[in-house]
Amino acid sequence: MSEDRGTVVLSFTGEHTLKVDGKGRMSIPADFRRVLEAGDPEWTPGLSPRLYLLYGNHLKDQLHGYTVSEFNALVDSINAMPRGSVNRKKLSRLIIGQSIKLDVDKDGRTVMPLKQRQKLGITDGELTFSGVGDHFEIWKADVFTEEVADGLDDWLDEQDAEFELLSLLDE
Repeated sequence: MSEDRGTVVLSFTGEHTLKVDGKGRMSIPADFRRVLEAGDPEWTPGLSPRLYLLYGNHLKDQLHGYTVSEFNALVDSINAMPRGSVNRKKLSRLIIGQSIKLDVDKDGRTVMPLKQRQKLGITDGELTFSGVGDHFEIWKADVFTEEVADGLDDWLDEQDAEFELLSLLDE
């Protein structure tokens, strides 16, 4: 989430490794729950926040979690595209058609359906939640390490000693 009329809106940040059990029960990181609450227009204290879980084939070995507001903004953007356009049809099928709404219970847990766990190659075990601003990624923990964490380390090792990461913002 970004700035909204001068007010800073919470965003998904950090990496968290948590367990999912054989029934698909998993905890949502506490920091992520605060963002989900802020991004759910129907949430009030005492109620559980909701999230949208995207699982389309375009996501390969990961799933994406969105707040209700961010997901609705995506849907609005897709619906604003010309009716009948090939890109609208593809985005509709991959984003809207391959997503599910999940409720987070009072203890901060949700149940990931078997189909989505199988997509990650996991029925139970460890998952890594990675915050990337307006959404978060869910990976099988060892796949995250191999494909993301190790890849970033390798990339950083390739940079010269004077490399300043934030200089990438100027590009």
